[in-house]
Amino acid sequence: MARISVLEDDLELDSPFLVEGLPGIGLVGKIAADHLVETFEMVHYANVHCEGIPPVVRYIEDDPQLSTPVRIYADPGRDLLVLQSDVPIAPSAAIEFADCLSGWFDDRGVTPVYLSGRPDNKGPAPPSVYGIAAGEGGAHLERVGMDAPTERGLVSGPTGALLSHAVEHGVTAVGFVVESDPQFPDPESARALLTHGIGPLADVEVPTDELVDRADEIQRAKEQLALRMQDLEEESTEAHPLRMYQ
Repeated sequence: MARISVLEDDLELDSPFLVEGLPGIGLVGKIAADHLVETFEMVHYANVHCEGIPPVVRYIEDDPQLSTPVRIYADPGRDLLVLQSDVPIAPSAAIEFADCLSGWFDDRGVTPVYLSGRPDNKGPAPPSVYGIAAGEGGAHLERVGMDAPTERGLVSGPTGALLSHAVEHGVTAVGFVVESDPQFPDPESARALLTHGIGPLADVEVPTDELVDRADEIQRAKEQLALRMQDLEEESTEAHPLRMYQ
């Protein structure tokens, strides 16, 4: 049965933002989400049991307790949630996965923040970030002065399904799209998401120097997952432009 199993019922959150970190182009969302969980030492708040999640379990060093490969972490002091995922979501189950998560968000007053990379052969300039929104999400983007898209495009993969669900049901959601490397893990673009998008939106200071200092290490650690995502392109979240008449 699809559900989200809360492990820490005593944590108090007041209409939190939730940062989604599903694997996608450049692994920008996953890198950003993992960085938030580690930097803020967030609490393992819930296990996610939704359609589309592979039937595998996760274990970590120095802890025998198993958990699901998709989890939610909480920082009640910052009123922040993070969806952390170690696996891609099957495209055939993206809609059911979106229904499972979105229903839980609605019940708890959560505003989701969706992250996507846009493939780009970046030059020396910092990667650009722009915002997209559903429902009242535009007001959040206006509040932080986030740029709007400069072209038309589509967001695909499970993040596209989650944003589609928000549009269909008229619920509030925010999305950030960043230029990112189409082939390799991209800590620089993840840093841009944290600095220019997530930090201002959630009103939190996110130290990001470590992302740059450890860029080579992070890239090596994430390369195996990035290769899997290239093999399973349909499962990868991606924003891409729509050309004229497309």
